[in-house]
Amino acid sequence: MENSTFSSPAGGSPPPPLTPPPVIAPPAAPPRKGRGWMIAAIILIVLLAFSLLGNFTQIAVRALGFSQGFQTATARQVGPKLDEGIIEDNGSRNKIAVITVDGIITSHMGNVAGNNMVDVIQAQLDRAADDDHVKAVILKIDSPGGEVMAADEIYKAIADFQTSDPAEHGKPGRKGKPVICSMGSLAASGGYYIAAPCRWIVANELTLTGSIGVIMHGWNYRGLMDKVGVAPMTYKSGKFKDMLSPDRSTNEIPAEEHVLVQALIDETYGKFTNVVGIGRSDAHVLNKKEGRPLADNWADFADGRVVSGKRALEIGFVDQLGDFDDAVKKAESIAHIHGATLIEYRERYDLANFLSMFGQSGQAHDIKLDLGLDIPKLRAGGMYFLWQMPEN
Repeated sequence: MENSTFSSPAGGSPPPPLTPPPVIAPPAAPPRKGRGWMIAAIILIVLLAFSLLGNFTQIAVRALGFSQGFQTATARQVGPKLDEGIIEDNGSRNKIAVITVDGIITSHMGNVAGNNMVDVIQAQLDRAADDDHVKAVILKIDSPGGEVMAADEIYKAIADFQTSDPAEHGKPGRKGKPVICSMGSLAASGGYYIAAPCRWIVANELTLTGSIGVIMHGWNYRGLMDKVGVAPMTYKSGKFKDMLSPDRSTNEIPAEEHVLVQALIDETYGKFTNVVGIGRSDAHVLNKKEGRPLADNWADFADGRVVSGKRALEIGFVDQLGDFDDAVKKAESIAHIHGATLIEYRERYDLANFLSMFGQSGQAHDIKLDLGLDIPKLRAGGMYFLWQMPEN
């Protein structure tokens, strides 16, 4: 084997040793910055763009008046903002609007948009009144009742909706439209109060309804205060200024106070029976032989008791046994239409409502746990048209 060493040429110096090429390291990459803020900013910009587009569209529709035959009355500048949704499209221009009353009737439980049940129902009725294509309204009720004032405001709104308004000051009059009530599993107390003015009432034979009466609830915890050594100090300008106060001994409550409170209850109860009597009587005049008149002894059943739908038909509290489909058929018959499209008005929640949740100052945001139960909280001293199911 030959020697692999290099030999220098004669008389020359040996070649310099070979050196490896230098290793060039790539420049260090700068640390990557988090892009979470960029994603959040992009999402916010997109949401703002959609909100602006939606607001621009609403302004354009209101300006042109395309939605309701060039009428701008349907656009509510304040209060609940509603969008029309189709429940059942039957290919007809004639519509029946469905308005749902579900749960406790109250004016205090505001939703995300800050509107309560009374506001929303009034806005829905106004929308239906302004739409010439809406020929009737079906009021779906599944409620045990609720606050006296809230129920009375809804009752008045329904009664006014069915009343024709004459033309005045150059404005066209409004023709009243019939309201047909469709009762669910429960339409008791205040639930029946708002059903009473309806042109026609349909109930299932197993519906619980009636419960005509008034309740005022309160607590007296003076005995507990005495046990722990707490004594109230009250200064008042009049004998009854601390009426219904829960920290008085029962022997400190004057007998006249019981009379005054009972008089308030009786007065409100009289309003309830008057609403039922007038509402059912007026409906029977319009329905003639088709509807059910109140029985002669109907007041005997106005003692707070609940009755079944079948029994309510016998008393004259309702006109027909059936379900929602039967209510639709009756609404079409009364309005002299056929195959109407069923619609509903859904409350709109836009970005402004969402952002307002974070801009509320001085208000606590409660965290609620939904247990599948709708338990009403009766405020002490408040009067209610309410039926409470006995607890086990």
